[in-house]
Formats: sequence, C-alpha cells, structure tokens
Amino acid sequence: MPRIKEEVITEITIEKSRFITYLSRAMNEEEARAYFLKIRKLHPSATHHCTAYITGEHNEYQKSSDDGEPSGTAGIPMLECLRKNQMQNVAAVVVRYFGGIKLGAGGLIRAYSKSVSTALSQACFTQIRKVGQYQCDFDYELIGPVDTYFIRNKITIQNKEFNEMVHYIYLSEHDISKELLEITKGKIKIHKCDDIIIEV
Repeated sequence: MPRIKEEVITEITIEKSRFITYLSRAMNEEEARAYFLKIRKLHPSATHHCTAYITGEHNEYQKSSDDGEPSGTAGIPMLECLRKNQMQNVAAVVVRYFGGIKLGAGGLIRAYSKSVSTALSQACFTQIRKVGQYQCDFDYELIGPVDTYFIRNKITIQNKEFNEMVHYIYLSEHDISKELLEITKGKIKIHKCDDIIIEV
C-alpha cells in the first residue's frame, strides 16, 4: 500500500469558500492527532478543520471528523477518498474558510472529496517491500564485473569491506546467485543473511 513520502498542501476554491488540504504521514493515532492540532493552530480563524486518518499495520485505525459541517458531509468523504486510493499511515486535514455561499450536503461531499483527491494527485508516494539481504565474497580481480552487474541491475549494496577478500552486503528482491556465479565463473561465495522490509 502506498504511503505519503512528505507533506502535501493544496488549495481549491469552490463558490468563494477556500478549501486548504494538508496531507502528512502518520504512523499512529497519536501522530495523526498531533498533526491535526498543528494545522488547527496554523488556521485559528478558519470556519472548519475537518479530518480523516488511516493508521496501523493493517489499516485497523480509521477515524474522521466533520468539525461542525453537517454530519457525513466532510470527514467520511475524506476518509473514503483515502480508502479508495489504498492509502496507509496517512492524516488528512481540510481547512475551510466559508465564502458566504452554502453548498448543500451534496456540494460539501463533492468539495471535501475533491480537496483530498487533488492533494493526493500531487503527492509523492513510497511502497513497503520485502527484500532479501545477501552477502557475497570474492577476489579483488572480480570487482569490475561484479560492480558492473550491480550497477546495470540497480542492486543496492549496503556495505563493502576489503580484507583478504572483497565482502559485499546487498539487497535484492530476487535471488541473483545464479547470475553472479555465471559472470564470475563460479569464483564467488554467496549466502542469504535475512529478509528485511524496506521503503522505496
């Protein structure tokens, strides 16, 4: 599931009302509430500060608030937009400055949904992936072909050590042992250390 990489701020105007949307990563409910408080302090004179968040390893914590808008017209549409986009560990705030024209229930639902979807369209996302961590040991004469293979295939090298032999710790989603053995003509030792979770 995608996560917000960094805070996003967008603004739209509908019938003279300003809707300013803030999206941020929130790893738990406490972080979400702290973020909401921060945005409320930034806009103390706003008419509404409507919120929604999804947190938890399995998205088990989900909550929204209409903050004075008619029930079900703000927080829930915001939360539904986050769900529809399969977001994880995210907090959303839409700050409204009332422009004097009432939008009605349908208009509010559309406005708050559009506010969050607009912010999401401008966000940068990361993904959680499970990768293997491997160690390989080889002679100095093989540094060239091994490095060339890693660079060409965009393999992340976590650590390099140069002792009697060269030692690399690298990350890969797939077992590349066969390819490394081929390019080194069997003159490399490879073993898997662990499976780890990374964010890309």
